[in-house]
Amino acid sequence: MLKSDILLDEDLPNVKVGIGCAPDSKFVEVSVRALNNPNVIIYRDPQKLADDLASGKIDAAVRGDMSSSKLLPLIKKALGLEMLQRVVIMGYRDRAVFIAPVGIDEGWTVEDRVSMAERSEALMQKLGCGDVRIAVMSGGRDEDIGRIDVVDESITDAVQIVKQLKKKGYDAYDAEILIEDAMEDADLIIAPNGITGNLIFRVMHFIGNAPAFGAPLINSDKVFVDTTRVKTDYTDCIVLAMKLAGMKE
Repeated sequence: MLKSDILLDEDLPNVKVGIGCAPDSKFVEVSVRALNNPNVIIYRDPQKLADDLASGKIDAAVRGDMSSSKLLPLIKKALGLEMLQRVVIMGYRDRAVFIAPVGIDEGWTVEDRVSMAERSEALMQKLGCGDVRIAVMSGGRDEDIGRIDVVDESITDAVQIVKQLKKKGYDAYDAEILIEDAMEDADLIIAPNGITGNLIFRVMHFIGNAPAFGAPLINSDKVFVDTTRVKTDYTDCIVLAMKLAGMKE
């Protein structure tokens, strides 16, 4: 278990972080001023942010409130990736809970979700999580098999993911559709697909007011922290990016 406050302490490494700023933005600038760290640079050009991350001119990048449809394809191309894999870090009852996939185009195959579970767990170890309990979600209870094909596939996929993760030594279990139990029992939640994961994140953050510290990229050595454009305070995401970049030194 990782206490959420460890992500926000002020002991920051000496690394450069760029954060994206939309043309009509005000919260990114306010967040950067509040942090008062000369190593945080505001970018208004998404291409330059992607290029500077890829070249190493900056040690980490944060999306800020730039449009995802503009910035993410540039990040993917600049880093030479076929797809972006991200895990969002949420605060829940004073501890950190990791959820993946959260990009709507992510996690649509068993192989993708197994890979994301492994990479998320590796990130969690770097952050000091210790033992990681992985809840693999599906679209129904196991007893719901036979009601509708799409749910049947979701349930059988979850069982297969758990089987593969356990074989590799991970502490994974079939959480079925019981997100309310998984939030209490698990450190990492693997959603049935990116749409479902995105909905879990949005309900927790925007309706339930759970803190969201950002969604780090997990399939690249480069540090990129995705964010939602409707946040009003980006200091936590910037701090997370700095900490992750500092771990590479």
